[in-house]
Amino acid sequence: MQLELWIDVVCPWCYLGKRRLEAALEQFDARDELTLVTRAFELDPDAPPVREGTLAEMLAGKYGISVDEAETRQGQLVELGRDHGIDFRFDLARSGNTFDAHRLIHLAREQGVAGEVVERLMLGYFTQGLAIGDPAELAGAVAEAGLPQPEAQELLDGDDFAEEVRAEEQAAGRLGIRGVPFLVLDGRYGLSGAQPVDAYLQALEHAWGERQAA
Repeated sequence: MQLELWIDVVCPWCYLGKRRLEAALEQFDARDELTLVTRAFELDPDAPPVREGTLAEMLAGKYGISVDEAETRQGQLVELGRDHGIDFRFDLARSGNTFDAHRLIHLAREQGVAGEVVERLMLGYFTQGLAIGDPAELAGAVAEAGLPQPEAQELLDGDDFAEEVRAEEQAAGRLGIRGVPFLVLDGRYGLSGAQPVDAYLQALEHAWGERQAA
């Protein structure tokens, strides 16, 4: 059974949702019968490669709130992250365009290291100050996750997998996905937001049970 998780690598709720889903899968007896595929979603397709200013300033401008309120929301996410082994360092985050990151994930999928690359990109962005839109930093990061740096750099120098990323974003639109994370189970059931571990587990059991009964 296939699970499709639409995410953006700069979305903190996506990182939380991914970790919670992984925790649910650890408790799911038939987990070896499941395949998890991450799908591309850009929260800000028009973002520059590297955005100047702090993440809190960017969020304040985007959502029409004060910088203090943005930092308060970040603080709440820091607390939630600790529960799932995530050390959110929003003070280090260097935001930017994520299209190339999604293209690299497609290359990683071809080479069987997509899960490792997704985790490395999110870890880098959220905890280590990785500039998510900088090609050199991206190539170095994914090399640590098993994607050869020369191949990553060659992709970044061209436009490989651009169509595939756009196709996944268009599929999200057809499904009515307006925010991420968004999980699609067996092509039939959808679950929006970073759900609690128990909610993910219940959804897995329901979808699996339906498939077995068919």
